[in-house]
Amino acid sequence: MFDYRFSWMDEELGMLSDAMRSFVAAEMTPHEPRWMAQGHVDRDFWYKAGEVGMLCASIPEEYGGHGGDFRHEAVICYEQYLGRGHSSFGNSVHSQICAGYILDHGTEEQKRRWLPKMATGEMVCAIAMTEPGAGSDLQAIRTTARMEGNDYVVNGSKLYITNGQQADLILVVTKTDPAAGARGVSILGVETANCPGFRRGRNLDKLGMKGQDTSELFFDNVRVPPENLLGGAEGQGFGQLMTNLPQERLVIGLIGCATMRRALADTVAFASDRPLFGKRLIDMQNTRFKLAEVRTIAEVAHVFVDQCVARHLAGELDTTTAAMLKWWVAEQAFGVTNTCLQLHGGAGYMTEYNISNMFSESRLYQIAGGSTETMKDLIARTLA
Repeated sequence: MFDYRFSWMDEELGMLSDAMRSFVAAEMTPHEPRWMAQGHVDRDFWYKAGEVGMLCASIPEEYGGHGGDFRHEAVICYEQYLGRGHSSFGNSVHSQICAGYILDHGTEEQKRRWLPKMATGEMVCAIAMTEPGAGSDLQAIRTTARMEGNDYVVNGSKLYITNGQQADLILVVTKTDPAAGARGVSILGVETANCPGFRRGRNLDKLGMKGQDTSELFFDNVRVPPENLLGGAEGQGFGQLMTNLPQERLVIGLIGCATMRRALADTVAFASDRPLFGKRLIDMQNTRFKLAEVRTIAEVAHVFVDQCVARHLAGELDTTTAAMLKWWVAEQAFGVTNTCLQLHGGAGYMTEYNISNMFSESRLYQIAGGSTETMKDLIARTLA
């Protein structure tokens, strides 16, 4: 069930897949229950992940990374969510999203200052877009950054920020010119150590992903030096976000694909051991038909994700296709985990069974990175 291969994988990536699978099983799965209970991973785990090459795999060696490309990130992400100790660790935001923003849009000085520390785990990164009154509509954000003297002064709040409790660097989406619409959006790197006016709010209690810290953040006259303006020029933030969102949505597709494969494997194992009316659950026609449907959906998702990664590597993954992938895989992942939970019966409702966690976690896939409805609207705009 787990002997998957994507078309773009080679022997080196196969070895990486095996190494990450072993690392997840040994260093993540045993700690997942504790991380879920405390609401975050241990801070020193970031260093451990850095030591084995799990962080910033696609960042060039000259910036402290491991010199790979998105294929390496994809394998690491896939194996993390394929394992039974997956959702607490916010590496998909840290490495596959934030590091990409810095590499693609940062100044040379920003790359050399931030990326090496992110690759070792010394610096945990978050990106702060969402606000109490602004989600998918990024032009509606109200957090401002105004130049006063030699610094930007940031005021506002952010909500639902992954890695927010532990982040040492936060890429904060702000309005540097509130009157300029999309052209007035900029991204500032806020370094949280010794940062007067910066405050972390609650580590929010969620439906799923209990071990992944998700925070409120508050900025009250936070002074940020101009050299922390991503890219070095105001008004580039909206374009930077739009350029990198297809990769973010591709990452969600990878996570959804891995979740379906894990759910299928766990349910086959459960149904093979579960006696019912003198038979095994897996020997009953309804169970077999449901599992056949699940496997088919998982295989179709695998092919779609495979194709989109290949297009992304070639620089050809457009916004519309990424939106198609994101909404469809997200919806299928939720449907698959729902079906698999039902086949577990009462056991599926118990958190000691992983399927209950996958079910609650997969509900987020339809929201994160742009809701299903937003994705469909983006696609529909191309039809007329």
